[in-house]
Amino acid sequence: MAETTKRYAVVTGANKGVGFGTVKQLASNGVTVVLTARDEKRGLEAVEKLKEFGLSDLVVNNAAIAGSQVNPEDFRSAVSGKKPEEIRWREIPTIPNYKLAEESLKTNYYGTKRVTEALLPLLQLSDSPRIVNVSSGVSKLMNFPNGWAKEVLSDAESLTEERIDAVLAEHLEDLKQGLVENKSWPTIFPPYTVSKTAVNAYTRILAKKYPNFYINCVSPGFVNTDITFNTGTLTIEEGAESLVWLALLPNGSPTGHFFSRKEATPF
Repeated sequence: MAETTKRYAVVTGANKGVGFGTVKQLASNGVTVVLTARDEKRGLEAVEKLKEFGLSDLVVNNAAIAGSQVNPEDFRSAVSGKKPEEIRWREIPTIPNYKLAEESLKTNYYGTKRVTEALLPLLQLSDSPRIVNVSSGVSKLMNFPNGWAKEVLSDAESLTEERIDAVLAEHLEDLKQGLVENKSWPTIFPPYTVSKTAVNAYTRILAKKYPNFYINCVSPGFVNTDITFNTGTLTIEEGAESLVWLALLPNGSPTGHFFSRKEATPF
C-alpha cells in the first residue's frame, strides 16, 4: 500500500477566533498543524484546549488589529439584529489613534509578509504549496475613494511590494497630520481596511511570482469574534470553513483570487 503523503499547515493568530477554528478543522482533516500566537501562554492554552477534542498533531497570520479606537457599545448598537449588508459601517464612530494604526499595519500586513517570507523556502519543497491570507470584506477596492492609493492598488500589472510600502507610509503620514478624511482613504476603520487591502495586493504579487503555488485571500464573513465585539452573524466554525476549503483545494485550482467566503469576487 502506498504511503499517504503527510500534510502540514502553519496557522497564525491561532489561539482564538477564526484562527483557532481553522486549526481545529485542519487537524480534524488529518493535517499536522503548527499553531502560532503572538502570546506564547495563550498559544499553549489553545493547544491544551484542542487536545480535549482529541487532536494531538499540533506544534507550538489571521491575527488582526483594528487600528482605531471603537466604543464597543456604539459598535453593538450599529450592528445588532442586522445582516452585514444592512450595517452602515461608515456611521460607526471611531477615534483615530496613530499608535494603534501603526501597530495595525505592522501586524496585519508586515506580520503576514514576514511569516510568509520565512516559510517560503519550506513551501517550495512541497508538491502542493498553499497560502491563504485572511482578509476582510471592507478591504475591497470599491471602499476606496478614487485617488492615488486606489490607482496604485488596483493596477495588478504594476503592483510591487515597494508600491504597497509607499501607500502604507502615506496613510500613516496623513493620519499623523489629521488628513485622512480629506485625502482619498476609506472611511470604514481606515488603518484596518488599508492594512487588509495591502494583504490583498501582496497576495496578487505572490501568486504572480510563484505560479506553481495556490495563493489566495479570503474574507471569512462577519464572524462572532473579539474583533466584532462578539456581534457577528457567523460562528467561528462557519468562519473557518472557507479558510480550510481554500487550504485543501486540489491541484489545478484558482490562484491569485479574492474570495468572499467560498465565492471568488473582484478585489
